[in-house]
Amino acid sequence: MKKFVFALGAMASMSNFASAQSGVTMSGMVDLGLVHESGGAAGSVNKITSGVENGSRIIFKGYEDLGDGNSAIFLLESGFQADTGALGQGGLLFGRQGYVGLSSKRLGTLTLGRQYTPNYLIMAGVADPFAAGLAGVFSAVFANSGARVNNSVKYVTPKSHGVFAEALYGAGEVAGEVSAGSAAGAALGYSEGKLNARLGYAWRSNDTAVIKNGGSARNILMAMNYDFEAVKMFFAYGINRGLNSAQLPSANAYGYKVAPVLSTASNDVLIGATVPVGLGRVILSAVHKDDRSKPNQDATLLAVGYSYNLSKRTDLYVAYGHIDNHSGAGYTVNSAIDIGSGNRAFNLGMRHLF
Repeated sequence: MKKFVFALGAMASMSNFASAQSGVTMSGMVDLGLVHESGGAAGSVNKITSGVENGSRIIFKGYEDLGDGNSAIFLLESGFQADTGALGQGGLLFGRQGYVGLSSKRLGTLTLGRQYTPNYLIMAGVADPFAAGLAGVFSAVFANSGARVNNSVKYVTPKSHGVFAEALYGAGEVAGEVSAGSAAGAALGYSEGKLNARLGYAWRSNDTAVIKNGGSARNILMAMNYDFEAVKMFFAYGINRGLNSAQLPSANAYGYKVAPVLSTASNDVLIGATVPVGLGRVILSAVHKDDRSKPNQDATLLAVGYSYNLSKRTDLYVAYGHIDNHSGAGYTVNSAIDIGSGNRAFNLGMRHLF
């Protein structure tokens, strides 16, 4: 009898396992373009570059249905350079993202791993009409408080009446110094109909195993976009305080006698738009950094681009960006992956999704 009951139990378990819905998908994109940069001390340069509009990548994504609206999820995202075959993000195998977690329709999503920060997702997904790519990418001038955090745990609430929130904490993993190297971020968002609005905050400790009392970097971010159909408008305003609250301009790309210094206090503003034209869209952006620290190294980026859809998965793009640096600032026109070498850049290329 016991053997019979055990056999029935084993069959039921196998049946439940077999009926559980699960799946793994592979997707990604390949982006290659011609980039012409000028204005730097080293002179003009032509490049065939991977990751101009978006970084080339391979994505593995999976889920397992646990029942009652709950599921186990994972994502592994590997960046690569299609022009050379090299791994991106400094040679990391899954340098773009890598996480595992649980998702619930009622309770939200909890994930652990290497993940995007709330502030970066706000800039790339809500504020920047160039979507963090091409010669108009926001991070050339607008403070980028860090795109990803290692050793992190993130929680995102379910959306209710268009409102949701998320919070992230990344452990510094420095023995004896709990806060050293740690990072945190949070965001409150509203997304309903034609309006997307976000309020975000980022904090990062400057302390390390060697550096003590290094202070912290703090970034407050407000952003929104609204689709008027004939034109979609974008806006962002950032308040950045503390060491490393804004990125250091490229290492003296213009050959100044006194190299650019790291801003410890700045206010940034972005205004942009996209306009549907034919099978594509015109992209416009103006980004200004108001440096509040000495020697007041302000900068302004103006950019224009056009993305033409050959299909739902393939587009051609062209873009141009120009930066006006003041008081010895050294900001350069970037793309989605490259930092850039001068204050002017032209892009022409193709992106394919698979």
